[in-house]
Formats: sequence, structure tokens, C-alpha cells
Amino acid sequence: MREVAFIKQNKEKWLSFEKAVFDNDFENPDELASQYIHLVNDLAYAQTYYPKSKIIVYLNQLAAKAFQKIYKTKREDTNRIISFWKTEVPLICYQYKTFIYIAFIIFFAFTFIGAISAANDGEFVRSVLGDDYVNMSIENIEAGNPVAVYKNGSNWGSFIGITINNLKVGIIAFVLGVFLGIGTLYIMFNNCIVIGSFQYFFYEKGVLWESVRGIWIHGAMEIFAIIIEAAAGLILGASILFPATHSRYTSFKIGAKTGIKILISTFPFTFAAGFLEGFITRYSNIMPHWLSVGIILITLSFISYYYLIYPFRVQKKITQTPIFNTTTI
Repeated sequence: MREVAFIKQNKEKWLSFEKAVFDNDFENPDELASQYIHLVNDLAYAQTYYPKSKIIVYLNQLAAKAFQKIYKTKREDTNRIISFWKTEVPLICYQYKTFIYIAFIIFFAFTFIGAISAANDGEFVRSVLGDDYVNMSIENIEAGNPVAVYKNGSNWGSFIGITINNLKVGIIAFVLGVFLGIGTLYIMFNNCIVIGSFQYFFYEKGVLWESVRGIWIHGAMEIFAIIIEAAAGLILGASILFPATHSRYTSFKIGAKTGIKILISTFPFTFAAGFLEGFITRYSNIMPHWLSVGIILITLSFISYYYLIYPFRVQKKITQTPIFNTTTI
């Protein structure tokens, strides 16, 4: 069968199913599972006969969304919290992976701008971080501990204060996405400029490695989580700009719901980063190099796997299951 004929033959069925999935408009779970089976079979057919077709992307996304609905309506005893992080969020991240990639590209671009600006303007770092902070950092560098600032305050006080601040940054980055994503870009720009100029400052002073060993103990998870939260904000903005087949209001509701789920998924990582900053980073200058580097690599690998690799594994597991057991629904 030609691809055009295949699409024409199934188009109405797919659009009807898509509307039912997004509106949760099913008379019973068995109907949802039955249509899901047909959808996955269509996807398998398309992958076989039209491997380079864009219709595969569409059917993949629709299958992922339908699987979430089925997964949530199972009658068997499941832990909702576990299934949220184990299945639902990874499927969302797979479906919206382009936004995550865009958020990373924007992060590196803005951070590079911050570093270049600091390299070409001797006063740029002071204008961004303030004279007091820069002077304090210089004193710490001269004293042999470039990241001594993280020793200020108690362990618990630092942990709580830092975590609350990071949660606020993430929530604001997402919420400001309602302004067509421009608000999210503004938050990213401000934070990335600080990161880029801050790291260049340490490079200029000849203590880049010492700063990396300290800052990125908590920064690996903290910054990664902010990037994911920014992706959620971009999804929210795109839902308003590009409603596709939905009304703009319906598209906005879908974008908001999706973005909130992604935002919530970052909270454990934000708490973990706050704990590391409050209790571990302050000892970076006296701990063995292998330990600080090990913490950075482990935390970065864990959060990278969850958001960048694990979603593909979950999606692959779904698409390789052509028959869904409706008796468990």
C-alpha cells in the first residue's frame, strides 16, 4: 500500500483517537486498550514500510500519550508516585525531547556569551556579581580556598535556603513560559550569564579546576534541573504559539499540564543538589580529588540518564509490545 493511501485510510481513526485521548473521552478502559492495539499495529506497519516517514513520529507520540492513559487506569495495585517517575515522566520527556535539546542549546549559548563578555570586559563580572561578591571571592582565592563562600552559614540553614531559592528559580522559569516562552528565555539568560562570567572569573585567576571541583558537586544536578525546568517553560509557551489541531485554549491546558509534570519531576534533584551544597560542597577543598570528581560524575550521569536516555528505553518497550492485555485494565 502506498503511504498516501495508508494515511488516508487511517487518518480519521487516528484523529478521533487523539481527540479521545486528550479529552479522556472513553466509555470504558477496554475501548481505550482496544484502540491502542490498533494504533501500535499501525505504527509497526509504518515502521516496516515507511521507515523515513514523518507519520512514524506522530504515531509514536500518540502511542506514548495513550499508554499513559492506559497505565493510569489499570485496576491492579500500583504505586502512583513510582509510576509517575518510572513511566509517565520518561514518556513525556521522550515526546517533548526536542524542547529539552533546545533548552540545552540555549543554556550553552547564553553561558558562552557570559564567558566571552567577561573575557572582553574587565568590569563585566563586577557588574553581574557585584563588587562585594567579587572582592570576597578574590580574598578566598588568595587564602587558598576559592569556594569558601559555600562554608558560610550552617549545614541545615544553607540546605534549606538554597533549596527554596532553587525551587523558586525553577518554578518562575516555568511559569514565565506563559509569555510565549520569552519569560523563560529571560530567566535562562540571567542565570547563564552569571554561570559563564563566574567560571571565567576563576579561569582568569588560575583556579578554574579548584572551582569546578567545588561548584559542580552540587551544580551538576542543580543546573541540569534548571535546564529541564526551562524546557517545561518552553513547552508551555509553544502550546500557546502552536496549538496544531487543538483550540488554543485546549493546547494551553495540555502544555500547562505537561509542563507541570516535568517541573515536579525535577524537585527531587533540586533537593539533592541543595543537600550537596549545604553539606558536601563546603568540604571540597579538603576532600580527595577522586571523591569530588566522583560525586560530580555520578550525579551528572544519574540525572542525564533519567532525562536523556531512560525515556528512549521506556518508549522502545512500549512500541515493541504490539498486543496489550486488556484483562488487566
